Amino acid sequence: MEIIGYLASLVIGISLGLIGGGGSILTVPVLVYLFGVDPVLATAYSLFIVGSTSLVGAFPKYKNGEINVKTAIIFGIPSIAAVYATRAFIVPAIPAELFTIGSLVVTKALMMMMIFAVLMVFASVSMIRSNNDKKEEEGPQVFNYPMILLEGAIVGLLTGLVGAGGGFLIIPALVLFSKLPMKQAIGTSLIIIAAKSLIGFTGDLGKQTMDWTLLASVTSLAIVGIFIGNALGKKVSPDSLKKGFGWFVLVMGIYIIVKELFFK
Repeated sequence: MEIIGYLASLVIGISLGLIGGGGSILTVPVLVYLFGVDPVLATAYSLFIVGSTSLVGAFPKYKNGEINVKTAIIFGIPSIAAVYATRAFIVPAIPAELFTIGSLVVTKALMMMMIFAVLMVFASVSMIRSNNDKKEEEGPQVFNYPMILLEGAIVGLLTGLVGAGGGFLIIPALVLFSKLPMKQAIGTSLIIIAAKSLIGFTGDLGKQTMDWTLLASVTSLAIVGIFIGNALGKKVSPDSLKKGFGWFVLVMGIYIIVKELFFK
């Protein structure tokens, strides 16, 4: 299972390189089901893996002028604050056992996996949908500040809870509220994901025992994957890949819901 886990770590990076997101949604299931990591700890590990991989992936985007720094700062500040607060204060405050429904005991780990699975389903719908009807607007950039700040805080809260980068939420928000072209939205989302994930991860330091060897191994493979994804992205249609990956994520999300509820 560990060998499959390391191969899946490559896929996480390849997805980030190809379509600017999606790979992070696989990180927690890979850690939980293939490496046997506790779900709560897996969300912390995911922040480090996704943050480091996104940071490396953002460098070529920045060199190509595909990162809008002003937008990254405006969106990133509430997002970073929310993810750090969630990891440092909210997650530790959640009790180990929440409530009981019949014979089902809803634990902290089960709740986090269920939130994650639902997020996967929403992410898959976002990836499967056709983007042909989206038009990139030319002209001066216009900021909808209240909506950017609100969206940043919501994405930060979700990132803190489940350890996913939230690119599928960030990219549409940047296109809609900041009027960024799609390529710039993808590049800008990577630097936002990197900053909020890595700073959010510091909220867990001292509260969790970290397996740094596993973290380094998975992160290194994901970083290799992002370079492979960038190279492949020049040869294949990202829209087709995004849809195919979206269907895969949908199946994975449904699998997690069924497994956690009925086959524990």
